[in-house]
Amino acid sequence: MEKREKILIRASWVSIIGNAILSTLKITIGLFAGSLAVLGDGIDSATDVVISIITLITARIISRPPNPNYAYGYEKADSVATKLLSFVIFYAGMQMLVSTGKSILFAEPRELPSIIAIYVTVLSMAGKLGLSYYQFHQGKLAESSMLIANGKNMRNDVIISTGVLLGLVFTFVLNMPILDSITGLLISIYIIKSSVDIFLESNVVLMDGVKDTSVYNKIFEAVEAVPGASNPHRVRSRQIGNMYMIVLDIETNGNLTLNEAHDIANNVELSIKQSIENVYDIVVHVEPKDKHHEEEKFGLNKDSL
Repeated sequence: MEKREKILIRASWVSIIGNAILSTLKITIGLFAGSLAVLGDGIDSATDVVISIITLITARIISRPPNPNYAYGYEKADSVATKLLSFVIFYAGMQMLVSTGKSILFAEPRELPSIIAIYVTVLSMAGKLGLSYYQFHQGKLAESSMLIANGKNMRNDVIISTGVLLGLVFTFVLNMPILDSITGLLISIYIIKSSVDIFLESNVVLMDGVKDTSVYNKIFEAVEAVPGASNPHRVRSRQIGNMYMIVLDIETNGNLTLNEAHDIANNVELSIKQSIENVYDIVVHVEPKDKHHEEEKFGLNKDSL
């Protein structure tokens, strides 16, 4: 946990410093060069600074030990922070949408942006590629979905900057300043869509779901591989941070001793851990075979898939 926290904090600081430099540069040049597209790209980078600051704070929170109020610890602060990030990104996208929309509908004829806007956009693309690779690599090391998501977000920023670059090139080639505003409008829509996607994705963990539902097939196969264990049912899995918490019921011969049934349950745990990575805890409830089961409200069995 201590090593993971250090990686999260270091990666967050690199992201904060890198995006702060790129954001300041793009916003300054966007205003100086008269390019709404570059200005919008700078605003998007500014949201990345906010994201990294929230990531830094979250890294401190998730390292706290469990207590009577939070017996499972603070790992889900990662998902709560992701939900907050979606609102920050959505707000930035809406602000940009309104400003670019007004410039298209109500603004007087504009001059062409300065050629320096193209240079700063190319520089931004190179910087974002480097930051994206670093965040993604550090996220893999720390097994942090938050850092990996941040790396993917920065990779998307490269796509945004590519759109800005193409918009600027066509603006100069066709001598149509309005194309710069239209590019900014399209970027704002992309930012809003990204915020909605992040919001919906964070719902899975907060509602005790799993992103990769194939984990259930792996659980059933792992149980079937254990001699004496049968009929896995009422299987529930959820994620806390990057770790799985799994609860399930199995059936065994009702004439077994307590020690024998306990050994089978332990073998089921080992089999599941060998099949699924990042399993923190497994709770196996043992029942006598062929016992009548009333319909359960929660959990899955093989017929549910």
